[in-house]
Amino acid sequence: MLAITRARGTGGGFRSSPEDFVVKEITANGTVLEPGAACTGERLGRYREGGKHIEFVLEKRNWNTLDAVIAIAKRLGRGRKSVGYAGTKDRNAITLQLASVFSPGDADLSSFSIKDIRINGQWRGDGISMGDVLGNAFEITVRDAEGAERAAAVADELGGLMPNYFGEQRFGYRGNNARIGAAILRGDFGGAVDDYLTYTGNETNEEASEARRRYADERDPLRALSYFPRFLKGERTVLAHLAKHDGNYANALRLLPRGTLLMFVHAVQSSIFNSELEARVGNGDFTSAVFAGEDFYGFPDMGRVAGSGKFALGVLPGFESREEELGTYAKEAMERMQIGKEQFAMRQMPELSMKGAYRPLLAPVKGLGCSVLGSGAYRLSFSLPSGSYATALLNEFIKGPGAQGQAVD
Repeated sequence: MLAITRARGTGGGFRSSPEDFVVKEITANGTVLEPGAACTGERLGRYREGGKHIEFVLEKRNWNTLDAVIAIAKRLGRGRKSVGYAGTKDRNAITLQLASVFSPGDADLSSFSIKDIRINGQWRGDGISMGDVLGNAFEITVRDAEGAERAAAVADELGGLMPNYFGEQRFGYRGNNARIGAAILRGDFGGAVDDYLTYTGNETNEEASEARRRYADERDPLRALSYFPRFLKGERTVLAHLAKHDGNYANALRLLPRGTLLMFVHAVQSSIFNSELEARVGNGDFTSAVFAGEDFYGFPDMGRVAGSGKFALGVLPGFESREEELGTYAKEAMERMQIGKEQFAMRQMPELSMKGAYRPLLAPVKGLGCSVLGSGAYRLSFSLPSGSYATALLNEFIKGPGAQGQAVD
């Protein structure tokens, strides 16, 4: 049950082209959406006569999910608030997923000519919502691997399970989302704003880096508006508020989209989870966790949490988390971040409060197949539950033993 590889990593990389990263959504009834394959609402159990939404199978290449669905909605004369989808999919990839647009009128979406977008079936329904998905099936090609022949040994040692780390994208491209979130939870809104505006780690744009460094030296919000790049819209919104209301950090943060603020708090939970998982992998300790049962597809059934079951669970802490649920590993991570479970009840920002939840420590990897293609390339095919990161599995292959997601103290 340990699911940590001992075989050496293969090296290499992926995403050299969209065709090397194919993501196929697994719908709620277990149907895998295949490229170029037509699908009906009846087959998926989603057709509703008189439904107010057009539901459809979206196949896209080099599009992010939101932009692709909005492009279709615009052809129907609809806006962003009209669209729905079960989960976001990678941009630099070929992906298939369910999506919907609120549109009482009829239209043939397949007649829309939008580059690199294809509609593989449509029907009337009640609309697609976040979470209306079991998981995703992947076909990923790794290239430039000096040890492609070692991939099969890694697959064998995983034994159908992988450490279910949150991926680096959970922590933001600068890697400081969890620090900002922890400051917010502690009520240190000034510290959160400072980190948001000035941190330059992993910043790839030199104009943005220089603006952040300059503001760190000058601390003049009004002047900063003259040199902060226009594309840093969130930062400029915060600066504009501080220029008028010096020191009013909490309200400056509130001007950011709620989704952005939630992302910071979720990063804290993710960091604590990654720390717990790293400790349990290192100690081989999974018996002290709570467990979840198995659903009809072989994925964790998060509606069946108990003292025993097939899948060990880690904690995403919140104000309703019980002390015994948190356990030693999560508590140690929270102490390092100087936060307690009661701080997830955000009295100053109640819209960011978190009750707490569970996440599988070891995610099932269904149907894991590996084929060597030659010239330092191999292809992996597998399925993961919703919320599990393919990049976490790829780390086990490419980087080797103990590869892990980011944990932020």
